Amino acid sequence: MDLNTPIEYIKGIGPERAKLIKSTLDLHKVEDFLSYYPIRYIDKSKFYKVSELTEVTHEVSLKGKITDLQEIPYAKGKTRLVAKFRDETGTLELVWFQFSKWLKDQIPINIPVVIFGKAQSFNHLVSMSHPEIQKEEKQMNTEVLFPVYSNSEKLTKRGINNRVFQQALFDIISKLPSFIHENLPANLLKSLKLLSRVESLQNIHFPKNERLLKASDRRLKFEEAFFFQLGYGLKKKHHKTNNVGNPFPIVGDYFNDFYKNHLPFELTNAQKRVLKEIRNDMKLPIQMNRLLQGDVGSGKTMVALLSMLMALDNNFQSCLMAPTEILAQQHYNGLSELLQDTPITLKLLTGSTKTKERRLIHSMLEDGSLNIIVGTHALLEDKVKFKNLGLAIIDEQHRFGVAQRAKLWAKNHIPPHILVMTATPIPRTLAMSFYSDLEVSVIDELPMGRKPIITAHRKEKDRGFVYHFAKDEIAKGRQVYFVYPLIEESESLDYKNLNEGFDKIKDYFPLPDYDVVMLHGKMKPEEKDAAMQYFASGKAQIMVATTVIEVGVNVPNASVMIIESSERFGLSQLHQLRGRVGRGAEQSYCILMTSDKLTQQGRTRIKTMVATNDGFKISEVDMELRGPGDIMGTQQSGIVDFKRLDLVQDGNIIKAAKDCVEKILEIDPFLQYPEHIAMRNYYSQQYKGKNKWSKIS
Repeated sequence: MDLNTPIEYIKGIGPERAKLIKSTLDLHKVEDFLSYYPIRYIDKSKFYKVSELTEVTHEVSLKGKITDLQEIPYAKGKTRLVAKFRDETGTLELVWFQFSKWLKDQIPINIPVVIFGKAQSFNHLVSMSHPEIQKEEKQMNTEVLFPVYSNSEKLTKRGINNRVFQQALFDIISKLPSFIHENLPANLLKSLKLLSRVESLQNIHFPKNERLLKASDRRLKFEEAFFFQLGYGLKKKHHKTNNVGNPFPIVGDYFNDFYKNHLPFELTNAQKRVLKEIRNDMKLPIQMNRLLQGDVGSGKTMVALLSMLMALDNNFQSCLMAPTEILAQQHYNGLSELLQDTPITLKLLTGSTKTKERRLIHSMLEDGSLNIIVGTHALLEDKVKFKNLGLAIIDEQHRFGVAQRAKLWAKNHIPPHILVMTATPIPRTLAMSFYSDLEVSVIDELPMGRKPIITAHRKEKDRGFVYHFAKDEIAKGRQVYFVYPLIEESESLDYKNLNEGFDKIKDYFPLPDYDVVMLHGKMKPEEKDAAMQYFASGKAQIMVATTVIEVGVNVPNASVMIIESSERFGLSQLHQLRGRVGRGAEQSYCILMTSDKLTQQGRTRIKTMVATNDGFKISEVDMELRGPGDIMGTQQSGIVDFKRLDLVQDGNIIKAAKDCVEKILEIDPFLQYPEHIAMRNYYSQQYKGKNKWSKIS
């Protein structure tokens, strides 16, 4: 037997069972079976009494005797096998709906036995279907923690139950030392007090005790995290060795003039730190590959601009690519305002750009007279050619595909430096796992003068007070957002309807005292822009919108965000929406409107939003609620496929694995030392090519 042995050759499986298991559970060889870990364990050393079973919902062991075995017809042409199980406290009915003469003859009658199974209670009668039975003298004292494997009804009906899996894995485990080899260095096992690979696999399936079960779990989790990190560590080393970039040695007039004469506010210490990290990357002849995380309103755009000015000082062009027109327009407007008194040329290119303007942009990019271009996917078109693209900045890069991003790198014969920005705080464990090949910068301060947003939860009964509060804020000269989940009526969901809400708000805030404007995703780009400009100019006091304002809308005078049916939104989306206010010096408010009845998840989300403005804390709760796959946008693509490792709970293990990988690659970047050969071979066989998805450059 070895890892590649087909499962039909495992003791107790055979060709027919193998066919069913392969089609149902996708287990094809011994290696698959070995990593088919138990979902839980039952302490078989604990015995229950029949009188205790009405309150028990899990599988149990009982000692007693089986009596009164008989066949009873229960449907046309169908018979069930029924018996009584008795102990000193009562009687339990045993039932077999599918049975053979062989099974009937094997059931021991009137002698001490141990039975195991799940009891069900109905009308004060307790029964157990298809129990496992052992004569009491054969009960193994060594089998304390009993493994339970995930199964399907289809397999159970065909007699492939938990016992079959246990017997098959017992056969594999007994032969394990002959074909499983250690894949981690001996000094690492010793320093971290990790079990050997063989011992951990033995005890994850058949734990001798709780202590060894925990130690096995820790070893297997560490192994997954370690090889995952090793892939990224090797990729990062390869990037630094092989990815040539244009060095930007100069910080010159463009940067210095802007910094001294046009900077509208003092940079935070976090912004200065991040700029220094970017500067140190870009002065090297290696392509920068950096992720910039910053909470809503932390000043990422200013860092992006100053980075582009460094490129310009070295005679290189820059581009900033955003996933939507509204966000690209917002970046363009912000940068235009900052650069208006400078000689720097800046243009916007989106799907809505007119042909004449488009031709001008193409020409200016090619002759080098255009310094900075802001755009959407339109930047990826073949017609868009640069004279000398030196820096590519991508906002919210998870909204772009790998192939799309790669098109941008090909716009220069030496790939541009890459700065990826996100306003979606990434939980620490995800950042350590999925962005390990990127250098990560974090802006963890808000600009001076910003006051924390006050967040409150209000229900439908409080609506009158909420409207009155909005009127008071408008009277102070402020503006208000109302955000709705849907545009059109939905019969199946009781979402607040945008149009209905728009009419109600206009009734409560009537002309000529109030002007209300609407914004939603189905409007044409020019209509969206006109609505946004109208609100930003202060002519309208209220904007009624869908989540198109989630990113890219910057109206410093807006101080109130009222989110309707807020229980319908995810945590990160609520946090993004809240970030549309609090952008000026005035105190801002976010009011979360909900129905009176909330699910447990809904309550947790609302409570978290009220308790903190910290995007990173919010992202941790979001990952606990939704799981890492949803956060990464990879739920359907099989990326988060760890067998043991939990990205929510196992941050310490991931950190330890990352530290170990970094130390090993520091001294042996090509894994050529004798003690690293087994590790390198295992990685090549098992993991190579499995972690390409977060590749940025």
